[in-house]
Amino acid sequence: MDVGAVAAEQMIAIPAGQVTLADRRTQRRWTVEVEACRLAAFPVTQARYAQVTGRRPSVARGDRLPVEGVSWLDAVAFCNELSRQQALAPAYRLKGDSEDVEWDTSADGYRLPTEAEWEYACRAGTAGARYGPLDEIAWYRGNAHDRIHDVGGRIPNPWGLYDTLGNVWEWCWDLYDPEVYGSYRVLRGGGWFDEPWSCRASVRRRSHPTFRIDDVGFRVARSLSS
Repeated sequence: MDVGAVAAEQMIAIPAGQVTLADRRTQRRWTVEVEACRLAAFPVTQARYAQVTGRRPSVARGDRLPVEGVSWLDAVAFCNELSRQQALAPAYRLKGDSEDVEWDTSADGYRLPTEAEWEYACRAGTAGARYGPLDEIAWYRGNAHDRIHDVGGRIPNPWGLYDTLGNVWEWCWDLYDPEVYGSYRVLRGGGWFDEPWSCRASVRRRSHPTFRIDDVGFRVARSLSS
């Protein structure tokens, strides 16, 4: 079956563990216990996004390209709709166009990963900035030729996750720093137009939940109990 059609539901079981996050801006470090969960092997593709929502918002066009031009609010709405289509309980309570979204942690549906889950899964038991040589694992400014690429075209990490670094930045559930940035949400992973420095497991970026641009996408998660 075509990667583009199944990417959203090809889930990898992520074991429980611990990860230490760091923020370069504040020089803060904090350790998080990560519960076992499932994380999509690929970012959501344009084909799958169109199948679920009926929309094709991306600037570049291609069924196997990761969907981009999607906001954080678009991503959580996709998770809820995908859950409904598979008779699962939606994870999010949306309030119209409000940025105030509640996560029902007991729901068995699809959701965005937390940034701790994302980094822990991206590292996949490795300790360095990346899980392999950058040119082999990621599309970035040095090898992407100024364009986005089909999902699954680089070597996956040791747990079977593709494109966690490079190609598109990925929305995570978390607020970045609510005291300073309000409703801004976390982005992880680096994109096709980024320098090597941004394509590292620890790098955090932030943006408004309504922000849309051609190097930001997402992948889905589910709690392991679901």
